[in-house]
Amino acid sequence: MNDKLITLVLLVGLAFSLGVFAVQAGSWHLPGNQQGYEPIQPIAFSHRLHAGEMQLSCVYCHSAAEVSRHAGIPPASTCMNCHRYVSAPLGALRAEDDLAKKENRKPKPIVSPEIEKIYAALGLDDHLARDPQKTLQPIAWTRVYRLPDFAYFNHSAHVNVGVACQQCHGPVETMDRVKQVPDLTMGWCVNCHRTASAAGVATKPVHPSTDCSTCHY
Repeated sequence: MNDKLITLVLLVGLAFSLGVFAVQAGSWHLPGNQQGYEPIQPIAFSHRLHAGEMQLSCVYCHSAAEVSRHAGIPPASTCMNCHRYVSAPLGALRAEDDLAKKENRKPKPIVSPEIEKIYAALGLDDHLARDPQKTLQPIAWTRVYRLPDFAYFNHSAHVNVGVACQQCHGPVETMDRVKQVPDLTMGWCVNCHRTASAAGVATKPVHPSTDCSTCHY
């Protein structure tokens, strides 16, 4: 056996071993499969806190999911519905209140670094009023779920028949940082349609199509 053939055999064996290891470790993906993708976001928004502990409805922030193909990303103004009044974690605010009482003074404003990013995005001053001297800075959220362009998906069609957000997005109410849970393959979608057709959704009978033209047209 010549040196080139030996090298080729070794490379094939190494590639096979690495492939087996990757499959066992759960890290091997087909091209385009972003299952497990968990990007760091520009603001450390915790779904565990908001959707889990505070039990905010998904559609409070992603309101377009009920009426549109896309769920949409909430504007910073939606965040301000709460964060105009809540500027830091409750523990930090209470600690400042207690210290102010002990020192016989008014509590100082406390703004957490993450919530400060919301105020900066909206160009707000220290009184949370629009400062014309500040530049608006839209929050550059990183998209976690993305279907290929040749596949059509409509959020409203699913949400309005009772499909839970967790069915596709996993237990987001437990996630500090959202990650992609399913692999979003065609087989995964088709199997979900077949299961829903047989068992219904939220106890209601449904008849989701498995015709190719439903998602590819």
